Amino acid sequence: MIRIHNSLTGKKEALQPIEAGHVRMYVCGITVYDYCHIGHARSQLVFDVVLRYLRWRGYRVTYVRNITDIDDKIIRRAEENGEAVDALTDRFINAMHEDFDALGMERPTEEPRATGHMDEIIAMVEALIEKGHAYVGSNRDVYYRVSSFEDYGRLSGKRLDDLRAGARIEVEEAKEDPLDFALWKAAKPGEPAWDSPWGPGRPGWHIECSAMSTSALGNHFDIHGGGMDLKFPHHENEIAQSCGATHEPFVNIWMHNGFLQVQDEKMSKSLGNFLTIRDILKQHRGEVVRYFILSRHYRRPLNYSQEDIVNSRAGLDRLYTALRGAPVAEQPDESSLDDFRKAMDDDFNTAGGLAAMQDCASALNKAKSSADEPAAAAFARALLDMGQVIGVLREDPDGWFKRADRHTAPASLEIKTHPASIEVTAASLSDEGIEQKIAARNQARANKDWAEADKIRDELADAGIVLEDAGAGETTWRRSR
Repeated sequence: MIRIHNSLTGKKEALQPIEAGHVRMYVCGITVYDYCHIGHARSQLVFDVVLRYLRWRGYRVTYVRNITDIDDKIIRRAEENGEAVDALTDRFINAMHEDFDALGMERPTEEPRATGHMDEIIAMVEALIEKGHAYVGSNRDVYYRVSSFEDYGRLSGKRLDDLRAGARIEVEEAKEDPLDFALWKAAKPGEPAWDSPWGPGRPGWHIECSAMSTSALGNHFDIHGGGMDLKFPHHENEIAQSCGATHEPFVNIWMHNGFLQVQDEKMSKSLGNFLTIRDILKQHRGEVVRYFILSRHYRRPLNYSQEDIVNSRAGLDRLYTALRGAPVAEQPDESSLDDFRKAMDDDFNTAGGLAAMQDCASALNKAKSSADEPAAAAFARALLDMGQVIGVLREDPDGWFKRADRHTAPASLEIKTHPASIEVTAASLSDEGIEQKIAARNQARANKDWAEADKIRDELADAGIVLEDAGAGETTWRRSR
């Protein structure tokens, strides 16, 4: 049985889908005005694995991840750039998909955009006004009346009196209460606007997700996810809006991933530690970034550092090393899968899942060394099955170790190829050049010129190439950094 920590109750609860065998899940996506950063990567990878694991456990999953393509930040950035809002958002949506694809994320079942759901948004605002949960201010903005919703603050644990004590109303606002929030914003000159019963305008951020999620998944669905920073006020407001409009339960289980820091500090452009996904992927391959992010339980804080990335690469190397040259059976070793399943059933504990994968790799290595081919094949199958859920081990092991872009290159390396003596210099070290150098070393060994053979091995080692000699004069190689 899968048990999930529910942010609404503070307890782990058994997953019991509203519709047997079918999980409906909504995850807050990206506001597309800039490139996605490492914090986005964490949140979206967490729920990518939730999706993968639920499917692996036999559930049908409808996974909806929205795109916010209209809000204050988007409008401001488009003005700064001197470009149309839709040109800006289309550009960054394409960039988002490129980044997420590079990290090996599954595409959601649906990916609604806010601008494509204006009818649903307006209808929900109308329902809230009709039921007394919202009102039109003197400035033509429409506000949610927070005091009308008895359970407001339940998700975040905040009390209205405490919130009200620290709130204030801006001069230009027409709220009844400083805690009330905008559902619809009257149009300002030069801004995109849509017609509504209250005049031209655009939606507030919170109402977008309520309208898109219920439109795609129904008024009441199973899981809603997002980053810890969205718990208040965004998700708190979603609950108030959705329950107020429908008078039905909204979400059974709320999931929130922990914060991410960079070098033990909050990520910030002013601190110079702001990392976009594409910045990181220039240095590290997608599987390494996945392994790093999933090496800690999703609810715990995560610190990005070069040391942690290096450790994650080493962890992946151990898994690929175990698979290298191993036969693969049709049926997996069930004890290994049981350990993996036990960890993942406990609130999607990917750290425990990776530990189970490392244990399986150790068992695979022992089976290989003892020439127990059936056992090795079963362990290899199990390791690959677990990797499919985590989203790693997608490459051929030999290719993993031989690709030059699997690490941060020390500079560039160039090989001048002369059959007897191949010199490694600063440019690109190609696979062909490595093979030629290995051939030269093998020839030196055949001639019993051990000094030359050792020299070639040392030169390759200095370039980050590890040679592995097998029987019958066969030599394989891999990149060590």
